[in-house]
Amino acid sequence: MMRTSSSLLRAGLRASSMRTSTTVVPRAFASTHAISNPTLANIEKRWEGMPPTEQAELWMALRDRMKENWADLTLQEKKAAYWIAFGPHGPRAQPPADENRKVALYTALGVLVSLAIFATLRAFAGPAPSTMNREYEEASNEFLRAQKAEPLTGLSSEGYSGKGQVQSPPKH
Repeated sequence: MMRTSSSLLRAGLRASSMRTSTTVVPRAFASTHAISNPTLANIEKRWEGMPPTEQAELWMALRDRMKENWADLTLQEKKAAYWIAFGPHGPRAQPPADENRKVALYTALGVLVSLAIFATLRAFAGPAPSTMNREYEEASNEFLRAQKAEPLTGLSSEGYSGKGQVQSPPKH
């Protein structure tokens, strides 16, 4: 069956009437009036001691106020918003007075503990492996030359003057 333009129009109207309509409600500003001066008074000293929820509420109220005309903000609100955004609190706070001493102390303590562990391990370690003697290392050099290992820069290269595998001191 072929649909005509009038039947298509009727089907479209029927489908649109069946849809749920959503009403767009404009967002009402939470705070169109100035925040009270006692709330903002001495915020620099009170901010760190305020509970996080109260800090968030105050910041949201100031943020809502700043969405409007800034000329309508009071001087207290402008100062509080600036201090909350850029003031020396949280990660921008001054470090404690003894922080450098603690860092130096704990670093020295860490180095001493690692030296103690190293000395203990060396004290109870077994003898050096049998391959850690000068004769074995020289034999390794000869083997590498015979195998032509690293022909460009290593032992097998022309004019090589390094020690190769030798790292043990000579026996007296």
